[in-house]
Amino acid sequence: MTTSTAAPFTFADVESAAERLDGVAHRTPVMTSRTFDERVGAMCFFKCENFQRIGAFKFRGAYNALSRLSDEAKKRGVVTFSSGNHAQAIALAGKLLGIRRVIVMPRTAPQVKLEATKGYGAEVVQHEPSETTREKVAQEIAERDGLVVIPPFDHPHIASGQGTSAKELIEEVGPLDVLLVPVGGGGLISGCSVAAKAMSPECRVIGVEPEKGDDGVRSFKEKRLVVIDPPDTIADGARTPCLGPQVTLPTILANVDDMVTVADDAIIRAMRFLWERMKLIVEPTGAMTSAALLDDVVDAKAKRVGIIISGGNVDLGCASTYFEKT
Repeated sequence: MTTSTAAPFTFADVESAAERLDGVAHRTPVMTSRTFDERVGAMCFFKCENFQRIGAFKFRGAYNALSRLSDEAKKRGVVTFSSGNHAQAIALAGKLLGIRRVIVMPRTAPQVKLEATKGYGAEVVQHEPSETTREKVAQEIAERDGLVVIPPFDHPHIASGQGTSAKELIEEVGPLDVLLVPVGGGGLISGCSVAAKAMSPECRVIGVEPEKGDDGVRSFKEKRLVVIDPPDTIADGARTPCLGPQVTLPTILANVDDMVTVADDAIIRAMRFLWERMKLIVEPTGAMTSAALLDDVVDAKAKRVGIIISGGNVDLGCASTYFEKT
């Protein structure tokens, strides 16, 4: 399918989301590393969404979307589908707002994310990815129970909420030459690209995907929605088969300057650097942006670079397994 290049939401929507999130979401820190800068030859600013509530940027979009539901919709409740971070985000946001939430999660979801989602009081329904899609299961539950479906990324309130992370980053450090953003379904880069183009118009926005999950790169280059089988990548937050056709793909085509991929080995090496040298616990998906610079996939020498670290929900029991590979 082809799509238009008109972004379905604006910077005003990001600003409105920021007002709703004020005092609810954390204004996460921006970190720097002289060693990292020396390695890549740039001045880099890490927006640490691993310190956000639920450990990832997803809380921003989830709270923004749920807080905007009508009173009638809030009484009915919501259902969503996610491998982890969006699941936790909806679970916590719904708890804060007093909304019933049912989360469809694959049986392959990381245990740490499954347990956290249950810990926030959500009803979890697990499914077998090889037998059915999470979207189908969620739709069946919505029809049965009369719930509102809140998708993990292809929704204007979700994406505009995620964009508040880039808004905060640029407010704190000033204009950027380059902004690197991890890409799964595209909600984060959609919101961040809208914010960056409004606040720092000359900034090049670059999305980073895992090599094994390059649907976004292919969609960007072919200017149409490309769908792949769920990828087998260490970056579990980027195991999406495609971008969102209604919101994220059109926004990416309208605002993003380039899309690149990084190998799983490069992601693990970046995780090791962030853990050991910067003392930041970052999950694989969150390390993709750093990997793009450390592995010379993106050349940003002598530039001011914003790096979105999307989350830190890593299973610590797997840490030794990750690093044995590097």
